[in-house]
Amino acid sequence: MCSYIVEKAAMHGSAKGPSGWMRIDTANVYYDHPFHAPLDHALGIDFICEADGGRERVAVEISRESALELIEKIKAALATGDAAHDKAVACERISVTASQGDVANLF
Repeated sequence: MCSYIVEKAAMHGSAKGPSGWMRIDTANVYYDHPFHAPLDHALGIDFICEADGGRERVAVEISRESALELIEKIKAALATGDAAHDKAVACERISVTASQGDVANLF
């Protein structure tokens, strides 16, 4: 039985589709029978730009297990990226006013 239940998420970014790069402002997320993936059920995500009429899309269909692994990897990438960015910003601030020894103490 197909549920046709779709969760919408507001996005701000870009995706590369068949015609090249496009703006995206919405992700339609659903867990149902896939169109193409050889799975009984799949998590589907369609990235579109509703502001541009939603005519183009970038779609993925992945297994439940793949979706859960992707969630964990997204969280890990954001955490390590934030930490690296915070450290770089701190170094930039200190290097403006600190001595070479002060900067070396950060590491």
